[in-house]
Amino acid sequence: MKKYSPILIVSGEPNSVFLELLFKALKQKKFKSPIILISSEKLLKLQMNKLNFKKKIKLLNVKNLSNYKLNNNSINLINISLNQKKAFEKISKKSNKFIRNCFEIAFDILKKNKIYKFINGPISKKSFLEKKYLGITEYISKKFNLKKTGMLIYNKNLSVCPITTHLPLKAVSRNITKKLISEKIKIINNFYSEILKKKPKIAVLGLNPHCESIYKYNEDLKIIKPTVNNLKKKYNISGPFPADTFFLSQNRKKYDVVLGMYHDQVLTPLKTLFEYDAINITMGLPFIRVSPDHGPNKKMLGKNKSNPTSLIQAINFLDKK
Repeated sequence: MKKYSPILIVSGEPNSVFLELLFKALKQKKFKSPIILISSEKLLKLQMNKLNFKKKIKLLNVKNLSNYKLNNNSINLINISLNQKKAFEKISKKSNKFIRNCFEIAFDILKKNKIYKFINGPISKKSFLEKKYLGITEYISKKFNLKKTGMLIYNKNLSVCPITTHLPLKAVSRNITKKLISEKIKIINNFYSEILKKKPKIAVLGLNPHCESIYKYNEDLKIIKPTVNNLKKKYNISGPFPADTFFLSQNRKKYDVVLGMYHDQVLTPLKTLFEYDAINITMGLPFIRVSPDHGPNKKMLGKNKSNPTSLIQAINFLDKK
């Protein structure tokens, strides 16, 4: 019988819908890979009681992970202390130490053990990152001393990667360079070739409406187009395409990945097309990091009405690796 490598999960912001989604995922699906959760036993019990979910908890010693025979008949938990009295509280900086401790334990495990599959639950960028990082992609990359990584919002039919992630729009233009475009294309191609075992067909979008500009300097003509033409020698790449019409069905079905110039240029149409059926993958790490494509969703806390599709897809993706 094949032995499946564990999936390591950090629950993220304690006052989010993540544990609710995990409970639903474990209830709906039988995953082959044993799941190791890094979270708080106290929080777990509070939310299980609140959401009427019952499952045994198996506490793990982080120093002896390789000695356990694990399955998903119970929740395999590495307990991190959290002083929380209610199942759900307001999101605040009070949780930061807990979240940081969870990540540090996970990073240590990923560096020292044979575990290479990692999922993190959502965090509040405003509370946790404190303007030090653009997002969790950059936070994790920094912890592993990596600069050349990429965000891939993945769906088996079509995926997208933004050149810039959580930058204000006024800063996008000056951050688009030939070097950065080339780096992202290389990262995408390597990820698809090594992890998904296919050579991707990549479309590149322009920055300006219709790839045109009324200003003397046009990024589409000066930066994007010559870079794409040069990369055609090595990669299966086309563009730049106007973003307003690219996502029409007859266009998008020709490609595996769309490289956009900024976050919402590609994430908005993808989420409109696939809703919860997409996951966030960080390319270029020494392990496979996946995150459900949603945030803490504080408006839905405790209602037991959140959709677990994105988390199920995240676990499914790693379950096959």
